[in-house]
Amino acid sequence: MALIVQKYGGTSVGSVERIREVARRVATYHQQGHRLVVVVSAMAGETNRLLALARQVATHPSERESDALVASGEQVSAALLALALQDLGVKASSFLGHQVRISTDSAFGRARIRSINKDRLLVALDRGTIAVVAGFQGVDSDDNITTLGRGGSDTTGVALAAALSADLCEIYTDVDGVYTSDPRIVPHARKLERISFDEMLELASLGAKVLHIRSVELAKRYKVPVHVRSSFADVEGTLVVEEDKPMEDILVSGIAHDRDQAKITLLRVPDRPGLAARLFGPIAAAGIVVDMIIQNASADGTTDLTFTVPRGDFDKALSLVKGQESTIGAHGIATDLNVAKVSIVGLGMRSHAGVAARMFDVLAAEGINIQMISTSEIKISVVVDEKYTELAVRALHDAFVAPRTGDEPRQGSTP
Repeated sequence: MALIVQKYGGTSVGSVERIREVARRVATYHQQGHRLVVVVSAMAGETNRLLALARQVATHPSERESDALVASGEQVSAALLALALQDLGVKASSFLGHQVRISTDSAFGRARIRSINKDRLLVALDRGTIAVVAGFQGVDSDDNITTLGRGGSDTTGVALAAALSADLCEIYTDVDGVYTSDPRIVPHARKLERISFDEMLELASLGAKVLHIRSVELAKRYKVPVHVRSSFADVEGTLVVEEDKPMEDILVSGIAHDRDQAKITLLRVPDRPGLAARLFGPIAAAGIVVDMIIQNASADGTTDLTFTVPRGDFDKALSLVKGQESTIGAHGIATDLNVAKVSIVGLGMRSHAGVAARMFDVLAAEGINIQMISTSEIKISVVVDEKYTELAVRALHDAFVAPRTGDEPRQGSTP
C-alpha cells in the first residue's frame, strides 16, 4: 500500500465521460489498497473561457478578481470527480485551496506556495476517503484566492506530494511520457523511461510542455519521484527521478525548441558600468523574464546589447527599453520577432568534450545561422531564424539521439 498523489490535466477531465473514466482509474488504485490524493485542473478550455468573460465586463480586469473567477474552474472539476467516485461506491471528498490551506504569497496570477497544512487531508486519508483537491489555487495571508499561473496544477500536485511525503506523484496528461524530441517534428523520437530532475528542469525551461518548471523545481528540492503518464492509455510513462550512473552515460537526452521568443538589441550603448543594471532593473520589476543576453566586445567605446524575452512580453519590454534609450545613450533599437530557441540537453555533456563544436557543425551543414548562444553544465541553446526551427531540431536529433533499431513512433510530446 502506497500514498500516491495523482494529478489530472484539463484534457483528462475535459468532459463528463472523461471525468467518469478518471474516476474509474482512481477507483482501481483505491481498490488495490493505495491511499490517494487526486489533484485536478479545470476542464479543457474553461480557464480561457472565464478570462474571456472577465474581459467582456471589464477593460482591465483586476488580478484579484480574475483569480477568484478562474479558480472556479478547478472547483467544478474537483466536485464533479468526487461525485463520480461516490457514484462508483467510493468514499471521496473535494477540497479547495483554502480548505486544504495552501498558503501563498499575494502575487495574483503567479502566486508561489509558502506552506501547506496537510492535517485535513491526513484525516480524510485515515478514514479511507479519496481527497480530490482543486489544483492551481491557494489563499494568501488575507484569505484572498490566488492562482499559481499556467500549469499551476502540476505545482499543486508535486507540492502536496512533498508535504505528505508521498511515495509517488503521478502526472496524468494527454501524452504518454517525455520524448527525446517532439514526435510531431521528429517521428522517430523515443519515449524516455527515466530522466533526471536536472534534465527535466532544463527541458521544461527550454520549451518542453509536459511538466511545468515550478513543479520540477519542487520535485527536485524535495526528492519527489514523478511519473508522467497518459490518462488515455494504460501504459508506463516516464519517471523523473534523481540522477544515477546510467543517466550520466547518455550524452544527450533530448532536443527542445521554443518558438515563443523575441529579440531586442540596443545599438551602440556606451560601455561603462551601471548601464546594464539601469536597463534590466525596470524589466525585472515588470515581472518580465529575460532569457539570453549577449554584449558585444567594445570597439569604439560603445557596444551592442542583445537579449531575448517571451514573445508575449515583447511589447511591454520594448516600451521599457524605449523609456531607457536616451537615458543610457543608446543609438537605436533593433527587434526581431521571427526567432526561435533550439537546445540540446543531457547529463553526459558534463564529461564529454566537443559537444558544442559538433552542434555548431551540424547546424552549419544545414545552412542555419546561429544568432545567440547560451550554455550551462548540461545544455547548449542557440537562437536561430524561426523558419529553421524544425530543420534544426531534426538535424540535431539525428546527430545526437540516433533512434534504436525497431523503435516505432508513439504518441507523445516534449522537448
